[in-house]
Amino acid sequence: MTIKSILRHKGEDVFSVGPGDDVTGIAQALAQHRIGAALVRDLDGKVLGIVSERDIVRALAREGTVALSRTARDLMTAELVTVSLGTSIAEGFAIMTQHRCRHLPVMEQGRLAGMVSIGDLVKARIEQAEQEAESLRAFVTAA
Repeated sequence: MTIKSILRHKGEDVFSVGPGDDVTGIAQALAQHRIGAALVRDLDGKVLGIVSERDIVRALAREGTVALSRTARDLMTAELVTVSLGTSIAEGFAIMTQHRCRHLPVMEQGRLAGMVSIGDLVKARIEQAEQEAESLRAFVTAA
C-alpha cells in the first residue's frame, strides 16, 4: 500500500498559511481544522515550509508570550522532509521515525500532491491488516 492510496481516500487538499500569518491565528486555525500542522506557502502556492503545534509550543516555552507575535516564517521548518505518491506506508513510518516528524508533504514532479499525517499512516496500516486477516479467514474457511 502506498501514499497514493491514502490520498485517494483522504483527498489532496492541504491546509496552508502564509509566511506572514501570526502564531495566534495559526494556532486558532489548527484548532478549528483539528489538524497538527500547516504548510507555509507564498502567494504563488510555492511551499516554503511547515509549521506545527510543536513549533508553536516550543516557541512559547522559549520566548513566552512574545512568541505570539511571531510569524509562520519565524517558526516554520524550511527544510522539508517529503514523500512521493509511490512511497510505501512502511517507508513513510520509517521516514517519520528517523526525522521525528508527524506530517509529510507529498510531492510529485515538483508539485504538492497532498500531505499525510502519522494518523493517516496508522489508519491505512490497520485497514491493511484487517484485509489480510479477512483474506486468511476466507482461505482457512474454504480449505
